[in-house]
Amino acid sequence: MDFKGVNHSMRNFDLIAQELDVMPLRHAVARQSGLWNANSLRTTYPGTVHGEAEDIWLRFDALENLNAVFDEHESVEYPAFAALPHARPIIFDLMRRVEGVRLGRVLITRLRPGGRIYPHADEGDHAAYYDRYHISLQGLPGCVFRAGGEQVSMASGEVWWFDNAQTHEVVNNSAGDRIHMVVDIRT
Repeated sequence: MDFKGVNHSMRNFDLIAQELDVMPLRHAVARQSGLWNANSLRTTYPGTVHGEAEDIWLRFDALENLNAVFDEHESVEYPAFAALPHARPIIFDLMRRVEGVRLGRVLITRLRPGGRIYPHADEGDHAAYYDRYHISLQGLPGCVFRAGGEQVSMASGEVWWFDNAQTHEVVNNSAGDRIHMVVDIRT
């Protein structure tokens, strides 16, 4: 996978790569619609800001360990990780590019047209430990990602780092779904 070099930096966002070929993964996701919301904890717990989103968990916290944490930064592979092999080269090429030393959570999230992820800041040890990257599998004009007073529209095939400790939100005013792969990497 070739990450074309870019130099586009803001205070809360950094464009890491563009023109990444995400079409094989996007098609694989479309062919396996049953993967959406197999794990809905993030989108259904009371008061969630992600209630209008849908998720596919590739790697996430082990649900059986939520009350007995052995390593709060460890994520485990879910069945979707094996079901979507096109995700792995993208994830591991990104790790190589940013000199990652540990892979955390990886999820694919979808926000329908008119949907919103409400303002929030990611807190806690996990958010402080990992850097967060967004790989836009489908980003159309009209979808806006805001963080810390800045905003970007992430086009399909772009990879962005952003400061998730800043208050951030997403509004999808586009004509289609916003689909991102979110990857946490310790650098």
